[in-house]
Amino acid sequence: MILHAYRFRSVLYSTLAAALLAPGAFAASASLAERIATEARSEEDRARDADRRPAEVLAFLGLEEGMDVVDVMAASGWYTEVLSFAVGPAGTVAAQNPDFMLAFRDGANDKALAARLEGDRLPNVRRLDRNFDELDPAEGTYDVALSALNFHDVYNSAGRDAAVAMLEAVKSVLEPGGIFGIVDHVGVPEADNAALHRIEKAKVVDAARAAGFEIVGESDVLASAEDDHTQGVFAEGLRGNTDRFVLKLRKPAA
Repeated sequence: MILHAYRFRSVLYSTLAAALLAPGAFAASASLAERIATEARSEEDRARDADRRPAEVLAFLGLEEGMDVVDVMAASGWYTEVLSFAVGPAGTVAAQNPDFMLAFRDGANDKALAARLEGDRLPNVRRLDRNFDELDPAEGTYDVALSALNFHDVYNSAGRDAAVAMLEAVKSVLEPGGIFGIVDHVGVPEADNAALHRIEKAKVVDAARAAGFEIVGESDVLASAEDDHTQGVFAEGLRGNTDRFVLKLRKPAA
């Protein structure tokens, strides 16, 4: 792949040596699953791999070492850190958060993300504190974007038009042919999905097509037959075990 020159100069030259010498340094020859399983990630973070299955999700999206990736609505950065190790020192990760994500619960996400990145701990990661309408391809474009368990909040709180606008903004900073992966909790038509923090997959597909994306794949790697879609996603015994869909969208190459 072709790395963008300005990010190569500003990130890779200055941090590659530090990344290779840091504790838990990236292993270029390791598999995707091995890179993600590194003990450089906290035990608490790695414990969540069992239900989030990041290696399988990222493999489905076609993520490879050396790619430039944006974590859309990164929140506290759990997936940001996964992506950091997944792309390795030759890749970059932008942790994007709009204002409302950073202000949530008295800035809890802002503080947690800052702590995660403190001391240049993940040298191939940069913060991208931008609202969706502030995303600018002049600041960098990406091979892959990912939004995990967040799209329902945009759609349910602000409506279809706002969701389409968000998708268009992400598409604008993807390379032609770039991939956008969306993971979310399955909702069903008869349910109050806003209250349950869920969304119907058909609504995501509809919004994605309206934004100009191609739907190129769907994975059931996070499917759960034990979730009957009637409870909120934070219900006791269900949290972390919801039925989730994974959609693979592509920005047209032309």
